[in-house]
Amino acid sequence: MQISRVSAIAVLWLSGTTAVTALAEAANRPDAQNHEDPIIVTATRTAQTADAALASVTVISREDIERRQARSVQDLLRGTHGIDVSNNGGPGKSTFMRMRGTESDHILVLIDGIKVGNATSGTTPFENIPIEQIERIEIVRGPRSSLYGSEAIGGVIQIFTRKGDGSGGLKPSFSFGGGSYGSLNGSVGLSGGGKQGWFNLTASGRGTEGFNACSGTASAGCFSGSPDPDRDGYRNVAGSARAGYRFKNGLEIDANFMQSEGKTEFDASDPFPGFISPNKSELVQQVFGGSAKYSPMEFWRFNLIAGRSRDNLDSLNGRVLTSRFNTMRDTISLLNDFTLHKHHLLTVGMDYQHDLVESTTAFTENSRSNWGVFGQYQTTIAKHDAQLSIRHDDNEQFGSRVTGGAGWGYAITNKVRLTANFGSAFKAPTFNELYFPISGNSNLDPEDSLSYEFGTRGKMDWGNWSLNVYETRIDDLIAYNIASNKIENINKARIRGLEATVSTQIKGWQFNGNLTFLDPTNRSSGTSKGNILPRRAEQSFRLDADRHFGKYRLGAMFLAEGERFDDLENTRKLDSYVKFDLRAEYELSKHWRLQGRIENLFNEHYETAAFFNQPGRNFFATLRYQP
Repeated sequence: MQISRVSAIAVLWLSGTTAVTALAEAANRPDAQNHEDPIIVTATRTAQTADAALASVTVISREDIERRQARSVQDLLRGTHGIDVSNNGGPGKSTFMRMRGTESDHILVLIDGIKVGNATSGTTPFENIPIEQIERIEIVRGPRSSLYGSEAIGGVIQIFTRKGDGSGGLKPSFSFGGGSYGSLNGSVGLSGGGKQGWFNLTASGRGTEGFNACSGTASAGCFSGSPDPDRDGYRNVAGSARAGYRFKNGLEIDANFMQSEGKTEFDASDPFPGFISPNKSELVQQVFGGSAKYSPMEFWRFNLIAGRSRDNLDSLNGRVLTSRFNTMRDTISLLNDFTLHKHHLLTVGMDYQHDLVESTTAFTENSRSNWGVFGQYQTTIAKHDAQLSIRHDDNEQFGSRVTGGAGWGYAITNKVRLTANFGSAFKAPTFNELYFPISGNSNLDPEDSLSYEFGTRGKMDWGNWSLNVYETRIDDLIAYNIASNKIENINKARIRGLEATVSTQIKGWQFNGNLTFLDPTNRSSGTSKGNILPRRAEQSFRLDADRHFGKYRLGAMFLAEGERFDDLENTRKLDSYVKFDLRAEYELSKHWRLQGRIENLFNEHYETAAFFNQPGRNFFATLRYQP
């Protein structure tokens, strides 16, 4: 079902207006409920409730993942306010996240406190992160370089692997499912523990025959003289382990490990004679590390986190290796929290990072280190909350950088709060940008940004709501200059946005909706000045509805996204689209559930990256055991 741009925008506006109005009318209804506020650690690197955070945050729990019946990270995060997802042709294909209109390499990603990502490209392969290994995801919008250093211009996404709950006894878990495109998913796990110790082991597998990933031609898209309309499949096998122990003296240790191996197929390109293009890739992601928490004194608590992440990518044509990019990242963080008073917390921290590249491509440099030190002060005085932070980074490639941040909150009433945030951030050039043969430029400067945000939020008897407006200005954007055939600091961008969310319950139905308006403008000199930055939808709206009927649970997801452009010149337009999913669940017994989901019910054809297809109407069913 094709929907024109005008129709889609009209649907988005009408749906957004209708939904927000309907949810607002739910105020004072007796069946509305609030849920317990989750704990989040990513926003300030200290534990606090999500409601107390001055930044815009979202916590996605394991319960949310299973309720939505999401089968991948991009499936789970698509439509989350502030996040744009672009995917190159379905499961296992390259997937890029953009937060609040910034670039795909402007998001810092952590797994269990360990910084991950590819040091050559600067991005994280979200498509290969196994969703069955995930306990929860924390999303923090806005600059966080003053706490984390490079990359956190758009925000931070932290993924936590599954953890034993320590409630005693052994608890097995199991899931198996299948559906359209010859897809099969399965997982098995075992967790346990007591008051002092806990552990979790989980293994999962995923396979799909897929569909034709690319509809390009010899002159566009896949650049293939004879495009192959075959199915482009994906396979993934993953495992994770996590264990911890709390000693009687208060020392708490935790160790974690996750590995994911994926194989994906795609259409080879032949942009010029003699060029051997890959038609498949093999990707290995590995993260392992540990932490130790202890309070030597009542007012002092420290947290030591150390680990290693690997991102290995082999590209092949048949069995012939065409390229290899293996990166390894070692990180160490030491955080010290000093409680100066009941409402005054001082945090002093240090971070070390070392990146190493092993590749078939010859890089001038293949390693670099970065030291960072930072301080943060959080206080509450009367109805005012404040957060101040400053950080200094010293990188052996680009030298020193100082960033800062400030946040303020004011409680107008017990239920309504105002917030304001300011932050500077930067993004260090990647190894590809610095040293890739021919196009690399070792004289690049980091990208710099300044962001301002104002918001208000309410936690009412009938539900929760929030409204945030922001502006981000980015200087020295790194881009390819056709004239010089080099990567250069040539671009500027100004991004403005508005995000609104509402959550409530009406007549037993739980509704969660969000509406986003984005103005991501290219401010660089040249012919592209004033254009929309590519692959960002200017409008998006998502509404989820869920309800229990005894042993049954029904749910639906409505997603509408406006048009976007695929290139800086704004010559290739990607149409707006509307997507509607249905889901259902039946409780077979106390521990067994049968789930089913119809995705893209009206078989909408849409693209989030030019020429790359997305799933049509499809169905998937899962049998799940959970203690």
